[in-house]
Amino acid sequence: MSSSLVIPPPGDHGGDGPRLANALGVPPEAVLDLSMSLNPFAPDVPALVAEHAAAVTRYPDPAAATDALAAAFDVEPDRVLLTNGGAEAIALVAQAFPTGAVGALDFSLYARHLRVLDPAGPCWRSNPNNPTGRLAAPHATAAVWDEAFYPLAAGAWTRADAAITLGSLTKVFACPGLRAGYVVTPAAATATRLRAAQPQWAVNALACAIVPELLDAADLPAWTAAIGRQRDRVVALLRSRGLDPEPSDANFVLVRKAPGLRQHCARRAVLLRDTASFGIAEGVRIAIPDDVGVERLTAALEDYER
Repeated sequence: MSSSLVIPPPGDHGGDGPRLANALGVPPEAVLDLSMSLNPFAPDVPALVAEHAAAVTRYPDPAAATDALAAAFDVEPDRVLLTNGGAEAIALVAQAFPTGAVGALDFSLYARHLRVLDPAGPCWRSNPNNPTGRLAAPHATAAVWDEAFYPLAAGAWTRADAAITLGSLTKVFACPGLRAGYVVTPAAATATRLRAAQPQWAVNALACAIVPELLDAADLPAWTAAIGRQRDRVVALLRSRGLDPEPSDANFVLVRKAPGLRQHCARRAVLLRDTASFGIAEGVRIAIPDDVGVERLTAALEDYER
């Protein structure tokens, strides 16, 4: 690959594989996008989408998907709101509760959507933390927990405390283009308030159609165990290249000091998550891939020098 190739700058939240593919002159599927932290052992979602393709001829009806999600969480359906991805879940809750506190190292969308940042306000936290991947201690508290990666880190859908809980089915089932997230509230009145602010038909018909089957196919304990074994492989690989990944419980690892690594791997069609939006200037967050992905990451790391 030519050293003069210009690698596209990172976006705020990863998922820049198509732009990198365009720069490299390859199809998007030729890029291993490890800037997206998805389940490497997810079921075949494209095949399921194809089976339900006719759903696009009807207006979306989230009722069955909401009931299925409520059953998975063991809560009443009127406490559950299906959303257009985790991003809409964050935006809706921040709109309803516009004052909040966000830690120095956490997902930037909280601060972006909260109107007032007050260190003494209701605390928003990701669990596991994004970008470190560490699960919160059992005694930790928050007003809003973002559990987008919790099912893959803990082998259960939620820690189930009295906070508002946000999540992302598209992380768990590796289908970010489908856009399926959720809010689970302690009281039905809060979910009703959020639902009133949500645009009509916010969640597309394909997502509504396949969410019940996706939930039936979920095997969170097995996925968490498999991700843990794969994460150990990735950590050993990174250490063999002189890098220092931090301990993680999640389906990604953080390397705080990796100058030039994103550029190096991108030239080899492997994309890592730049961590500048987290306030870490020279870091990368690396999603845990499947076996083929580990082989590609191994090849991409050849000749890297800090």
